[in-house]
Amino acid sequence: MDTLTHIALGACTGEAMLGKQLGRKALLIGAFANTIPDFDFIASFWLKVDEALLAHRGFTHSFLFAVLISVCMALLFKRWLRAYKISFKIWMLFFATEIFLHLLIDAFNAYGVGWFEPFSHYRVSFNTIFVADPFYSAWLGIACLMLLVLKKDHAKRKFWVRFGLGISSLYFMYCVVNKIKTDTDIKDILQHQHISYNKYFSTPTPLNNWLWYVAAGNDSGFNVGYYSVFDSKKQIYFHYFPRNDSLLNPVRDHEDLYRLIRFSKGFYTIEKWSDTLVFNDLRFGQMIGWERPDAKFVFHYFLQHKDDNELVVQRGRFANWDWRATRSLIKRIEGN
Repeated sequence: MDTLTHIALGACTGEAMLGKQLGRKALLIGAFANTIPDFDFIASFWLKVDEALLAHRGFTHSFLFAVLISVCMALLFKRWLRAYKISFKIWMLFFATEIFLHLLIDAFNAYGVGWFEPFSHYRVSFNTIFVADPFYSAWLGIACLMLLVLKKDHAKRKFWVRFGLGISSLYFMYCVVNKIKTDTDIKDILQHQHISYNKYFSTPTPLNNWLWYVAAGNDSGFNVGYYSVFDSKKQIYFHYFPRNDSLLNPVRDHEDLYRLIRFSKGFYTIEKWSDTLVFNDLRFGQMIGWERPDAKFVFHYFLQHKDDNELVVQRGRFANWDWRATRSLIKRIEGN
């Protein structure tokens, strides 16, 4: 999830676990603890772009790291805040809860997390909730603000903790159920439309859990389309994108290419823009694809002009967005 969501989730969890002992300090320490795994962004200052893609949500999002850092943080904070007489066991439980929550919720985004690093490079991704979903985060944010305002012994603090963690958890469970039902519907549609595939992927479009982006195909190419849970017609208009592996011949010996293929889990296509080969990772969707079926993909990496690859994942996420694009998204969510 995005950083603000982790901060709010961490703060509310901190209040729930140590609010009585620490007061507002529990909010700050909780926010810090929940964001620890994302400190891997520091590696981007010295790694190449393709290496940084795999480093992010890699070892710092593994179970091994979670255990090690929880022990270290528990020892540090027991010594630093010894005046509060909180045992090592409680500190250990606190940091483990915060960090495991981070690892869990990130696994439900499309990017994927390296739970099993360094023993396995497999990335876990359940593709269930968009990385920034206001319908999940807003309740945590409201609760966090109220907890900052209220005094330590105010009777309403418990209510706001339950409000933030409770409603966001209910929405999260709704997203899981929605994912299961949506995948069932989409696969039925694929079968009905006689579209064969051995690779399948679906994930929510930006800022909601009702319009889903779909990619289904094989080593030759992918059919890409959109499905709303409110669609009355059980059909999807698919646009076909050939994989174009043959275009890779000039760069077959480039190490960054193999890192990108591993990162994409095989959901990629190759295009040629003017004189430049472009690697598209389909998992991050298209730039307003629900409006333009042939739109460029959010994640595109220049295989030959590598200096242009800064912020490779973020640069296309909200490209071309304006009020018209927002209205078209809402309209498509409403159904066909």
